[in-house]
Amino acid sequence: MTEAEGCTPEDWLSQASAGDSAAFAALVRKHQRSVYSLALRMLSDRHDAEDLAQDVFLQLHRSVASIESDAHLSFWLRKVTINRAIDRLRREPRHVEATLEEGLILVSEASDDDPLLQRRLRELVGRLPPAPRAVVLLRYQEDLDPTEIARTLSMSINTVKSHLKRSLAILREQVGDTAAMDSRAATPSKLDSSYPKRGSVT
Repeated sequence: MTEAEGCTPEDWLSQASAGDSAAFAALVRKHQRSVYSLALRMLSDRHDAEDLAQDVFLQLHRSVASIESDAHLSFWLRKVTINRAIDRLRREPRHVEATLEEGLILVSEASDDDPLLQRRLRELVGRLPPAPRAVVLLRYQEDLDPTEIARTLSMSINTVKSHLKRSLAILREQVGDTAAMDSRAATPSKLDSSYPKRGSVT
């Protein structure tokens, strides 16, 4: 175990700010999975997600002295990852065509026995425009409340709530259409139960 690995995240941050490469490497190891996972859910491509994650940590290396705490670092990484992903998606629009095991899961435990529904939801989230996609992922995958999302994306709280409301309406409608084509009974109550109950989106 190196000296950096025996320290706390706050110690790593302080030492990395002072130029300690081992401490910076420890910070990268601590956060690389969450950064990659968020990039993957936004971009739906493993290679692009890896490339974006590398860019994020390169930017962190240049900016680490400005990071005030481990909590600030988590916020900073999430914000930079999302914003870089949105920029890339706007330059190179794409749709999800393949299943992503790490993708968004909007269904409840009651729907865990329906992998086709989970796959369909992941695909539909991947078809949302970049900004609404980011809002939905931050709300339901990162478990941020609308105020935190607004701060992360530099949006107004009303814009965040509008994206959530419209996106969930689109997802419910499209999941319902899929269920109807499959001759399933897709009632509003069943669809409502497929989404997390934490917080309000209106």
